[in-house]
Amino acid sequence: MIFKVYYQEQLTEAPVREKTKTVFVEGEAEKDVRIALKDKPYNIEIVIPVEGEYLAYEQQSEHFKVLEIG
Repeated sequence: MIFKVYYQEQLTEAPVREKTKTVFVEGEAEKDVRIALKDKPYNIEIVIPVEGEYLAYEQQSEHFKVLEIG
């Protein structure tokens, strides 16, 4: 399954909409995604599953890239 992760680039950064970044990660469950990203200095706001029409819409973006974790 593919998850969209909303995050700030630094652990100490407070969530601010204008500074929020996203990354797509392929994993079995949200827990797996969070564990895989724990070594990164990200302040993760939310992890949501992306599927169906939402996934098709996101895939149309030229910036769509999926990180695969184990």
